[in-house]
Amino acid sequence: MKTIKEDIKAGTYRRAYLLFGVEGYLKKFYRDKLKEGILCGSDEMNFSVFEGKGIDPLNVVHIGQTLPFFAPRRLVLVENSGWFKHANESGAKNSFADALKSFPDTTVVIFCEEEVDKRGRLYKAVKECGYICEFTAMDIKDLKLWVAGLLKGEGKKITDGTMNYFLEKVGTDMGNIRTEVEKLSAYTLGRDVIEVGDVDAICTEQITGQIFKMMDQIAMQNVKNALVLYHDLLLLREKPMHVLFLMLRQFNLLMQVKQMGAEGMANAEIAKKAGIPPFAVNKYLSQAREFTAQVLREAVQYGVETEAQVKSGRMDEQIAVELMLIHFADLAGKNNK
Repeated sequence: MKTIKEDIKAGTYRRAYLLFGVEGYLKKFYRDKLKEGILCGSDEMNFSVFEGKGIDPLNVVHIGQTLPFFAPRRLVLVENSGWFKHANESGAKNSFADALKSFPDTTVVIFCEEEVDKRGRLYKAVKECGYICEFTAMDIKDLKLWVAGLLKGEGKKITDGTMNYFLEKVGTDMGNIRTEVEKLSAYTLGRDVIEVGDVDAICTEQITGQIFKMMDQIAMQNVKNALVLYHDLLLLREKPMHVLFLMLRQFNLLMQVKQMGAEGMANAEIAKKAGIPPFAVNKYLSQAREFTAQVLREAVQYGVETEAQVKSGRMDEQIAVELMLIHFADLAGKNNK
C-alpha cells in the first residue's frame, strides 16, 4: 500500500497493478485512488472497465494498445476476471500476459481480484512490469485504531469495552463498519461518547453473531429459542443452507478452540490459529465447554451428511436445519461438559 501511495503522490504510474485479497473495502479504496490519480480529471473516454468471468482477453489487449485521447494516460480496469486463479492457464490468457509487457507507457492496467495463484504466467508478468498488493483482513489492533479514527472525525469517543462489543456485533468487514459508524454518529447527535446502549439501539447484528446466539441456545437445550432465532434468519432471507454452513463453521471452530484450550495455549495464539478476534476467545472457550469434544466432532460429521441429503433431494433444507438444532440441543444436555 505504501508503494501505491508513493506512486499517486509522485504522479508516476507502473504499467500494471494487481490488487487482490479478502479485504474488499481497502481494495476498493486504493482502486479508486489509483483511478483518480491516473485519469487526473480527464473524461471517461480514456477509461475502460471489464468485469466478470467472460472477459475476452483480446478485447482488453485492443483497448490497452490504444493511445489515450487528449490525455497523458489511458486506464483499463479488469475486475473479478478469475484470470489469476489457475497457474496452468493457456491460450488467450497467456497471450495477454505477453501483450501486457508491450503495452504503451501511456496505458495503465488495474486488476482487482479475490484469489490469485502466484505461479501463474500473468501474475509473474504483472510482478515484472508493475506492482502487486495483497489486502488481507486488518488485525484487531489496527482495526480498533481505524474505527477510533472514524469516530474521532465525527467528534465521538468510545471505550475499549464498548469497542469490543461493537466489533462483536457488526463484524470486522471494514465497509460494513464504516456504515455502522455513520449510523452511530447520527444516532448520538449532541453526545460525544458512544455507549453499549447506542450499539444495541442502532447497529445491525451480523449473521455470525446471530449464529453464536443460536449456538448458545442449543448448548442450554433451549430448542424453542434456537428455533426462533433460526426462523428470524429465514425472515431476513438467509437461505437454510447458508445457515447450515455457518453452524458447521461454528462447530468446527469450537472443536479447534476446545482442543487448543485443553493444550494450554494462550488466548492470543488461539485467536491467531482459529482466525477469531482476540477479545472473542473467552466467549468461544466458554461456549466450547458446553459440548464434549465427541459431540463437536459428531456435529461436524452430521452437518456434512445433512448437506449431502439436502443436495440429493432426500431432505427439505429448512427441515434439515431444524432437525440438526433439535438433535444437538438434546446431545448437549446428555453429555458431561
